[in-house]
Amino acid sequence: MIKRTVLDATRELLRELGLTTVFGNPGTTEVPFLTDWPDDFDYVLGLQESAVVAMADAYAQATRQAVLVNLHSAGGVGHGLGSLFNAYRNRTPMIVVAGQQIRSLMPHEPFLGAMEAPEFPKPYVKWSIEPASAEDVPAALARAYHVATQAPSGPVFVSVPADDWSAATERPIVSRPRIRGFAPDPEAVDELNAALEAARRPAIVVGGAVDQDGAVVETVALAERLNAAVWVAPMSFRCSFPEDHPLFQGFLDPERGAVADTLAPYDLVVVLGAPAFTYHVDRGRGEAPLPPLFILSDDEQVLARAFEGTGIRATPKLGIRALLNVVERSARPAPAPRQRPAKPAGDALTAEFVYSALADLLPDNALVVEEAPSHRGILHDHLPITATDTGFLTMASGTLGYGVPGVVGAALARPDRKVVGVIGDGSSMYGIQALWTAAREELPATFVILDNSEYAAVRILGDAIGGAKLPGTELGGIGFAALAESMGCHGVTITEPADLVPGLTAALADPRPTLVHVRVATSSKSLY
Repeated sequence: MIKRTVLDATRELLRELGLTTVFGNPGTTEVPFLTDWPDDFDYVLGLQESAVVAMADAYAQATRQAVLVNLHSAGGVGHGLGSLFNAYRNRTPMIVVAGQQIRSLMPHEPFLGAMEAPEFPKPYVKWSIEPASAEDVPAALARAYHVATQAPSGPVFVSVPADDWSAATERPIVSRPRIRGFAPDPEAVDELNAALEAARRPAIVVGGAVDQDGAVVETVALAERLNAAVWVAPMSFRCSFPEDHPLFQGFLDPERGAVADTLAPYDLVVVLGAPAFTYHVDRGRGEAPLPPLFILSDDEQVLARAFEGTGIRATPKLGIRALLNVVERSARPAPAPRQRPAKPAGDALTAEFVYSALADLLPDNALVVEEAPSHRGILHDHLPITATDTGFLTMASGTLGYGVPGVVGAALARPDRKVVGVIGDGSSMYGIQALWTAAREELPATFVILDNSEYAAVRILGDAIGGAKLPGTELGGIGFAALAESMGCHGVTITEPADLVPGLTAALADPRPTLVHVRVATSSKSLY
């Protein structure tokens, strides 16, 4: 009689949970997990673990579902930690399963052994474990799924000794439904409604969790009912309000004084699905006063660490729906629409010209993946994201390496949409290996590399804070089109303004993964 193994039980569980697409880079400790790979499972191979994790991150963001990542012992987890930090800040429901040496060798600190494996990825996982016995592995993975997907979602980690997979088990595997979101306290909703009724000029600040929870349509309805100005929270990792809407006002900068100045005209601010607030720089103005705040979040830590404001704990969609149930349509005048900068003339190959061209060429349902930090403000000015369902993805942590793999993960997740990445030359080199995966998977994705031959964000911020003669910011000399061709993608280089629109048009229509290398002029625009 053939015995049921831990591997058999785990694969049954993964099927029931919908985790049959696995992102990974294998090693010998993963061989027992990968052996006799099922025909109904997909294994997405990446050539470096950081790129693997970033691909999986974008895949989960674009599907709003959990994702499974398979890494190799301590070394593979170490390589992936930067992207795992991104996934943590992006609130990505990710289950990382790492191979471990066999149990009998662990007392000897063996080759490829991960000592204290569950401690390694902390604190950037919600939960981590190395099961006490082989038979505990499926149950640990079931718990990992529920921790990862339960609001606020985030990555989890399970270390599995290689010999556990072949162990026999008779334990039943119970696949429970995903834990749903939760609604706010009715009294808290009534308190906020009363404050809104009394407000003469309210504003809404939206964060990435709104779109992550599929609540953009409800947010638009709430803003229209209130005639409220809508701002985007600093460093938001998704688009949570259509940027062509007349109530949309722009983006808050990640600096306390700038936030205070922007919000000063409002007598009440409702923060939806965002920290209040994420800061990057300090201009030395101290704790500039903010208007009265209400902060609606599913994250108890966001609510606990806020310096001011009234917290309401709820997942975004249910929280916003609860408000819509009680808020009356306001007669207060709507704010004036945001004035956008004029379209660039196109006489120079600037980032402004590139983003403006993309705004004209992209289909309405395009999904834009971004990682060009020195040009983020230019994107906001010239490439409005208008989709109400995952139109934009980036990383919330500031750790580079998301962009190129993010395009791959998003394109795998959403074959029904055109996926375009706009990535800086410096940023791209942290995950350039993902181009190989794009070619292997035959993805019709477009990678636009904005090459200004420097780590411009470092240089610009360095200048702003008084840095001088900074080493390590100058780049250049990378042939991105040739690099793309070497990995199986199509590559194009654009150096003249007249070639930009024809080049982008051809790339967007190409069914092959295509990299467009654009040598852009150095920008004088400040970051914040």
